[in-house]
Amino acid sequence: MASEQGGKRQGPLPAGPHPGGPMMTFGAPLAQAPAAMILLHGRGATAANILGLARQFDRPEIAYLAPQAAGNSWYPFSFLAPLEANEPGLSSALAVIANLLEEIGKHEIPLEKTLLAGFSQGACLALEFAARNPRRYGALIGLSGGLIGPPGTPREYSGSLDGTPVFLGCGDQDSHIPLDRVEETTHVLHGLHAQVTQRIYPGMGHAINEDELTFVQQLLETFV
Repeated sequence: MASEQGGKRQGPLPAGPHPGGPMMTFGAPLAQAPAAMILLHGRGATAANILGLARQFDRPEIAYLAPQAAGNSWYPFSFLAPLEANEPGLSSALAVIANLLEEIGKHEIPLEKTLLAGFSQGACLALEFAARNPRRYGALIGLSGGLIGPPGTPREYSGSLDGTPVFLGCGDQDSHIPLDRVEETTHVLHGLHAQVTQRIYPGMGHAINEDELTFVQQLLETFV
């Protein structure tokens, strides 16, 4: 059953528009879960919306955490806009993820059993966070998303994702996510030593399909 928590995070709060915002949870409590997933909603959506995916994954043994963006948006402009145009929202949103990872770690769930996932703006955020903070995560799941920044953004990330499984799914008719950005993201994450599965779906727009849900569901089986 989903529940909402507000202003209960431990550790330093992120600066900017998103500090201490509400968070919804689903599945097992962190103290009892074998693994955790941070779910990041898209622009104009809510934590409650993205938790609908957790229900479809049908793995209630996992602890799912979905933070809520201020004003239902993690950053104000397209993910293809200049990076500075999306500040301070972008940095604040990235700090929310860092703070949640710290909280999950306090419940003795290691990064290797912590998954970052999102749709649309949330997918972009999860992927950018992992690229800027490369470590061995349980998995990265980017549904209709890619790394953040305008074309030609230097991808000077350092470190290693150390074999982290990554799933990138996107439609070839997606009006928000250019295919070349998905392909660039695949290339960059491969370079950071991730194990990337990229699936491009002919005729699909900005959406999530059954194949993507099945892939994630099967991935989660390895954590329970």
